[in-house]
Amino acid sequence: MQDSARTTLRMTLVERYEELIARLARALGSRETAENALHDTYLRLARDATGDLGEIHNPRSYLFRMALNAATSNRRSEPHWLSYQEGEAFLDALDDRPDPERVSAAASELALVARILGEMPVRRRAIFEAAWIDELPQKEIASRHALSVRMVQIEIKQAMEHVIDRLTKMKALDFVSGLQATSTKEGGDRS
Repeated sequence: MQDSARTTLRMTLVERYEELIARLARALGSRETAENALHDTYLRLARDATGDLGEIHNPRSYLFRMALNAATSNRRSEPHWLSYQEGEAFLDALDDRPDPERVSAAASELALVARILGEMPVRRRAIFEAAWIDELPQKEIASRHALSVRMVQIEIKQAMEHVIDRLTKMKALDFVSGLQATSTKEGGDRS
């Protein structure tokens, strides 16, 4: 760096300090980060007395760029702290994970649905699975089973009605069983 270029940069930094801080704070999102970056820039100018800068046409832009580079270097070398928004997003992501109880309940429900599907006639089950699990178009399902599209629609409707009916009855039985278990406990406690 040429000595006159360094002097010009240091003088510009001192004279335009608040302006540079405000501009850096907008770019970096924090006044404290901006102040640290500009401080590092000043130290770098004072420390690196060798090397040629060449002609500097806009000292404020040059200092701004140096400070941004210093902030980038600082971010890479320091441990990363989450912002409030990043922390909230992280916690929200944790909440979406199913707990063991939910996993067990889902597995139980899948086994129940598999049992209900097993009660259906083979063709109806195959059509239902092709439509809901494989997501095949009804026209393709009709072609595979040598049926009309209308017949495929009827089979899917009957399969859905069967699944809904059976689930409703089973859920009602679970509810009644839960009530009976509760009343048995309450009755046993009174003795």
